[in-house]
Amino acid sequence: MVTSGATEALAGALLALIEPGDEVVLFAPMYDAYLPLVRRAGGVPRIVNLLPPAFRLDEASLAEAFSDRTKLVLLNNPLNPSATLFGQDDLALLARFCRTHDVIALCDEVWEHVVFDGARHVPLMGLDGMRERTVKIGSAGKIFSLTGWKVGFVTADAALMRVLAKAHQFLTFTTPPNLQTAVAQGLGKDGPWFETMRAGYARSRHRLASGLTARGFNVLPAAATWFLNIDISGLGLGDDVAFCERLVTRHGVAAIPVSAFYPDGAVRHLVRLCFAKADATLDAALDRMAGLGRLAA
Repeated sequence: MVTSGATEALAGALLALIEPGDEVVLFAPMYDAYLPLVRRAGGVPRIVNLLPPAFRLDEASLAEAFSDRTKLVLLNNPLNPSATLFGQDDLALLARFCRTHDVIALCDEVWEHVVFDGARHVPLMGLDGMRERTVKIGSAGKIFSLTGWKVGFVTADAALMRVLAKAHQFLTFTTPPNLQTAVAQGLGKDGPWFETMRAGYARSRHRLASGLTARGFNVLPAAATWFLNIDISGLGLGDDVAFCERLVTRHGVAAIPVSAFYPDGAVRHLVRLCFAKADATLDAALDRMAGLGRLAA
């Protein structure tokens, strides 16, 4: 099913699958649309905080979040803003909880093609017992760097898709056919095109990460997406919000405080930077940040 962007796909799926009072497991840090969309659909959020630097799932946290009232779990993989790619162990653990509690998995996999270092994205849908209970969402905007086009797509078992389509038809009448045709052509590209795309982003990631490290910043691993995070806990410049305000007002570099992606602000020492920029832009940002990282030395 084609949607007008992945956010519309998420909204339609949540409205279709949640009844008021149903519990929904969410993982923070999270895309800022998740929580209001769940609440608008009448869902009761159960939030699991994933903590740096690994941002991994663990059995104890899942056991606390899942119950007989759980209807749905929303997983973003690869995870933005942490730039984490969940592997087989994480996915197998989550799949087991979904099967045990008879839960639908809504998988926001818009970054599935933007992964690095020879890694491969594994869809939760592909694990045993998950095909009939998983909704997979993709985004042409992320794959082809055409975020303004707003073309998303949904894959699900036929029984689930019939429910999803009923909600979708009253949200968006159609997505522009010319954009759909262009995206279909793009999805038909051979493997080398995607490899070249990933290599370009990986090169930019390395340029920014190595430059930050050389300037004294603690850079967290970035396995996917267009972003990386720095740990500012030793800089003595306040929390992530204060650091980002200082960075943009005094140094002309825009960044995002990662606490914005935690509803309870549980993590306040990480800052997200985007490396999907021209080399000149990255180099200018690095020059403007010179000296800040060494404050911790």
